[in-house]
Amino acid sequence: MFSLRGDAHKIYLQLKKASYKDRSFKGMKKLIEVEEIQNFYSSIDSDTLKKVYYCMIKEKNGSGIIPIIISSGPWLFLLFSNQLQDFLFKDGSLLWVVFSIIYISILSISVFLHFHERSWSFVHIEIIQEILHERKGIRGKS
Repeated sequence: MFSLRGDAHKIYLQLKKASYKDRSFKGMKKLIEVEEIQNFYSSIDSDTLKKVYYCMIKEKNGSGIIPIIISSGPWLFLLFSNQLQDFLFKDGSLLWVVFSIIYISILSISVFLHFHERSWSFVHIEIIQEILHERKGIRGKS
């Protein structure tokens, strides 16, 4: 099912479809995956989980290699623009079309991967925070 509204809306539509068919939500792949992550982090002690949390925050806030490559590519092309133009446009060659397609493809894939990784880091951070808050609440009541 194709939608420009994103994964959140797709999950909503899957839940809605399952509710109409009186099926359990527990069999959904995405929910099973999140539950596996929750179960794994629940099995880790709080001190280690805090360290994992800090690593995840670092990962989320770090710029990463993909944005660096994306922003440095045009500067590199600008630096060698005369040589690049001579090479790509010599003798009416269509090499510039191939170069443009490859460059735009790499750029698109890189941006997609960057935001995909970033969204997963948010998921892990939220799960870890929830587990740590639950443990803190249980200790506070004792």
